[in-house]
Amino acid sequence: MPDVVDHSTRSRMMRAIKSHDTHPEIALRKYLHAQGYRFRLHRKDLPGSPDIVLPRHHLVIFVHGCFWHRHAGCFYATTPGTRTSFWKNKFEANVSRDQRACENLEQLGWRVLVVWECGFKHCREQLSGISQLIQAVNQYQEWPSQPPRFRPS
Repeated sequence: MPDVVDHSTRSRMMRAIKSHDTHPEIALRKYLHAQGYRFRLHRKDLPGSPDIVLPRHHLVIFVHGCFWHRHAGCFYATTPGTRTSFWKNKFEANVSRDQRACENLEQLGWRVLVVWECGFKHCREQLSGISQLIQAVNQYQEWPSQPPRFRPS
């Protein structure tokens, strides 16, 4: 499917996408703080520079966008119709970088929690599940564990 906006508009839109302090990240930080969790942000001394670090729980949290980090089975993980080989390479590099960061963190003894953007859009009432995941002992976890099964309206 061809792009619905011209090249300069699409370029401006893509430049405006933030990597830190996104809406899902801020919502998660507000929730965690309200629940009494204290954390650090974007620790550059850890592999992958996790979005949120809970040192007391030895847990790092990555807040991933479904599009950029390729949430498996999610309807937000679409591929643009133009320059597909570029996007395929870009997405593969993102996923492999994420996997390396998680493996390195686990080798350092950290637990990893990946929170997906679609969870904030469609599973917000289930945020209490994140508190349960923080208390769990699993090395790697995702929230939501399965992407929502419906297409947004």
